[in-house]
Amino acid sequence: MSYRLSLSDYMPEAENCTDCRKRIFDRLNVLPEISNLEVTRKVIAWVGGEESTSTIETVLREVRDSHHHRAWIVGGMDCPSCAKTIEKAVERASGVHTARISFARERLTTDFDPEQVSAQDLEGIVKGLGYSLSDENIDKALPVTREKSSCCSSNVGDHDHSAPKSQELTQPHSIWLDQVQKALNQSWSKVALAGGFLIVAVVLSQIWPENSRIFYSISALIGMVPIFLNTLRSIRFGQYFGIQTLMTVAAIGALLLGEALEASMVLFLFLIGEALEQRAANKAREGVTLLLALQPKIARLVNGTDSHEVPAESLEVGDVIEVRPGERLPADGVVLDQISVLDESALTGESIPCNREEGEAALAGALVLEKLTRFQVSSEAGDNTLDRIIRLIEESEEHKAPVARFIDRFSSWYTPTMMIVALLVAVIPPVFFAEIWSVWIYKALTLLIISCPCALVISVPAAVTSSLAASARNGLLIKGGAALEILSRAKSMAFDKTGTLTEGKPEVTDILSLVDELEMITLAAAVERGSGHPLATAIVAYAEQKGISLPAVKDAQSITGKAARGEVNGLDVIVGSTDYLAEKINDNKSLSDQVAVLLKQGKTVVAVSVDGTLNGLIALRDEPRKTAQDVLIELKKMNIQTIMLTGDNPKTGNALGQQLGLSVKAGLMPQDKLAEIEKLRQNGIVVMVGDGINDAPALKVADVGIAMGGGTDVALEAADIALMQNRLEDLPRLIRRGRDTMANIHQNVALALGLKGIFLVTTLLGFTGLWMAVVADTGATVLVTLNALRLLRDRP
Repeated sequence: MSYRLSLSDYMPEAENCTDCRKRIFDRLNVLPEISNLEVTRKVIAWVGGEESTSTIETVLREVRDSHHHRAWIVGGMDCPSCAKTIEKAVERASGVHTARISFARERLTTDFDPEQVSAQDLEGIVKGLGYSLSDENIDKALPVTREKSSCCSSNVGDHDHSAPKSQELTQPHSIWLDQVQKALNQSWSKVALAGGFLIVAVVLSQIWPENSRIFYSISALIGMVPIFLNTLRSIRFGQYFGIQTLMTVAAIGALLLGEALEASMVLFLFLIGEALEQRAANKAREGVTLLLALQPKIARLVNGTDSHEVPAESLEVGDVIEVRPGERLPADGVVLDQISVLDESALTGESIPCNREEGEAALAGALVLEKLTRFQVSSEAGDNTLDRIIRLIEESEEHKAPVARFIDRFSSWYTPTMMIVALLVAVIPPVFFAEIWSVWIYKALTLLIISCPCALVISVPAAVTSSLAASARNGLLIKGGAALEILSRAKSMAFDKTGTLTEGKPEVTDILSLVDELEMITLAAAVERGSGHPLATAIVAYAEQKGISLPAVKDAQSITGKAARGEVNGLDVIVGSTDYLAEKINDNKSLSDQVAVLLKQGKTVVAVSVDGTLNGLIALRDEPRKTAQDVLIELKKMNIQTIMLTGDNPKTGNALGQQLGLSVKAGLMPQDKLAEIEKLRQNGIVVMVGDGINDAPALKVADVGIAMGGGTDVALEAADIALMQNRLEDLPRLIRRGRDTMANIHQNVALALGLKGIFLVTTLLGFTGLWMAVVADTGATVLVTLNALRLLRDRP
């Protein structure tokens, strides 16, 4: 038997944490008494005996009690390498199970054993590295766009704030120190400080040239203070080979060699580069912060004839809210008024405002135009469309592209290797070839700066973050760089039929009437009006389009899977399948032949009988989307092989395939689709596009799964990419997005390594020194970031 448990009843934090859900799955998947285990955001589903429920509850409690989940907002990260530094330092602490940094959202999430390490200990590690930290729950009440270097002394990492405010007021000196530290943590403040003292040193050196070395040395030492402090923090938490360490060694070496002016200039240029990196990083995050800013904090809840403001997170499904013109929806909802004009461009990329009529769905974050509108909330707190978009972007950073994982591994041994090479450059020529020590030590210091891997490390995440943010803004939700990279190498694309290549609902295509056509449609629609079957709904909709007024029906009955029957205006009307009324159809040879033609075209045919006499036929079909054929042609031009995998009967599938011009495999069960995908894999990367529950296994097994936005939650969760606008024409754009992103990454890597290679050679030959090394390193980082930012400019 199948069983289900609500995950939120036992471990609510797991709803927003991929690591928590994975840990739960790993613990439960080994239990012999359960099978077909599935752990989603909301539920745990499995097949097993009744006693398995108590076993699972016990495991859930154990996981919850032994792991504590916390999230913080981190300030001061200039680039993904900063995020990696924090992540590694926190993970190294005893008792920490996982630590994940979302650079795009500046969010640190941790799972740890509270008996081995406390939240205060983890806060101490992050603050000790020189970054600011604030509790995520408190931060939600603050504006989304934060200054990068918020006050490090904000001691809000725990829910227990026992220190009274009066105590803070009695210690003005600590507040003053906090303000100083805040200023020193801001990149442009460091630049101003170092630049100011450098100018003073230059002026004093003109007045007293004999003391110029002293003036420049003081300027260099002052500029080195924040870098040196960061170096000590990094070494304290096990990060030995960062750029801060390289700069500190280079600056001290230059001072010892008597190159005080050069040391001062090198530090000043480095701080400028650091500030530019921070500015570029902020720009790269802009797409994500804009999405965050769409979420209103306050909602206006309707209670009878009155309304009052409540926190948006307190809304429940079924609540009625009102939204004024110029305000955004705080939750997904259903329009209650006659019509609502909404701007959904920030969510879907569609620039033209859309009209939502009464009963239609509206997305959280949509902007209401023209008039006050009432909505009925249809999403739970923390699980509306905007929440899901943001969560997908955050989780996407865990799905790194293979090239990103390679660069992470490469950079872990690259820097220490280059430090050894620099040491050999400093020692071997003087020792073995009697060269001048100061000259080769200077070259070694220059080599240290050139070897900084910042530009290389940032080359992939900067491009991926920009691409994901631009895609999300245009209604394309991609769950990570891995999906982008694989998508760029796609060779074939498999489609589900219903709701993917077709509209997802049948429409009347042909009427073959032996009597008055309108009369036949009227009688058929009257009988079908009370049925919820898709074919019945299509017939009723067709009659309404014709403006037909439907009469009442008596003694309505349904013959399951065969026909609908009722009395209309004293007439006995039957609307049934061709098999159910086959005897009457076969009596009319011409009509029987036409039925065969319609069935061959992939249409479903129903017959209408009135008082035992056949009145005619109605043919219906789930019509292909208007854009389907153009999209398939465009994909073929991009050398993507296309195929349709459907569970429909072969006649229907082949007819649609012939119309659209793609190969078809029909009559497939879900497991058959998996086998077809494995066959396609023999020719390269396979992309699967679908929308239904039965498509979920195929979406998961394919190299890249793409779910149509109008599909089921199961399909959306199983897929790697979701199309919010439910448009097929987004598929070629996705392929181009993947290829453009990978081209951008390759350009970035070539730029980073190319500049380093050039200056490595020129340094060893004596053509370039410390100044040019800093310019090259900083310039490479800025150029790589600016190149990645080009991906933000993409528009539909």
